[in-house]
Amino acid sequence: GKMHATDATNASRTLLFNIHTQEWDQELLTLFNVPESLLPEVKDSADNYGVTDKALFGTQIPINALIGDQQAATVGQACFKSGMAKSTYGTGCFVMVNTGSTALTSQHKLLTTIAYRLDGKVTYALEGSIFIAGAVVQWLRDKLGIINNAKESESLATSISSNKGVYLVPAFTGLGAPYWNPNARGAIFGLTRDTGQAEITRASLESVCYQTADLIKAINDDGITLSQLRVDGGMISNDWLMQFLADIIDLNVSRPVTYETTALGAAYLAGLYAGIYNSLDDIAPHWQENNSFTPAITSSKRKSLLDGWKEAILKVNV
Repeated sequence: GKMHATDATNASRTLLFNIHTQEWDQELLTLFNVPESLLPEVKDSADNYGVTDKALFGTQIPINALIGDQQAATVGQACFKSGMAKSTYGTGCFVMVNTGSTALTSQHKLLTTIAYRLDGKVTYALEGSIFIAGAVVQWLRDKLGIINNAKESESLATSISSNKGVYLVPAFTGLGAPYWNPNARGAIFGLTRDTGQAEITRASLESVCYQTADLIKAINDDGITLSQLRVDGGMISNDWLMQFLADIIDLNVSRPVTYETTALGAAYLAGLYAGIYNSLDDIAPHWQENNSFTPAITSSKRKSLLDGWKEAILKVNV
């Protein structure tokens, strides 16, 4: 028969699920006037979700996992221990740090969420969301015509030793964490007659790293000290960007062999339920590093760059 079910990570994003009791929240259901009878059964992230319709693939295929996008990337990055963090660089950017069995309430505007639920046991996380990451490269290509493809952004950034004080705040749709200002709008600061395509392109890439630094600071201020940041998504093929990221956040940035870890994480969980893996400990060794980027600038240089970013943010975050 047909199955009406979801997993705990997806349920947690409905505004109707209590992440502490792992049940549909009666108070919220009443507030939003949603009958519980309409809602799916909430299962583990690796569980029996029935089979596909035979008409789709010619045979029925078991569905052994269901998990949210960023949570799947967290699994794909094998961030199974408390304090491990990953950052996905796609259209937006999403940093997620494992907080173990503790649903840590952020004091710095990060989201408390479920990383995954296995065998009824919940692992929690803190998440910070950036609205514009890879989308800024699309903007350079499609709206400004500065580049013809994403790869050109790296060559332009490396063609200059400095962007000469130019900062771009890509608040095209407002600012995400930790500001949460939907009314903020994008701006470019520090323009001079020397500013050209390379400076604007480099400032655009740098903005992704500065926004990540804002999230890392919020995580640190919430009492979590990171030792490494594992990255994934399309943007991580840019070596210059990854090195600047390491420089700005003052952490080792680890790039895996498999960039698209979201699909990989879902596959790992399906394999876990199917018995291919016995536990997360069996999955963890499959994570492989492609390259590591180590901070290579002085603390005074980092502070100077971040101070300029803070000034730029203050001007749009009003």
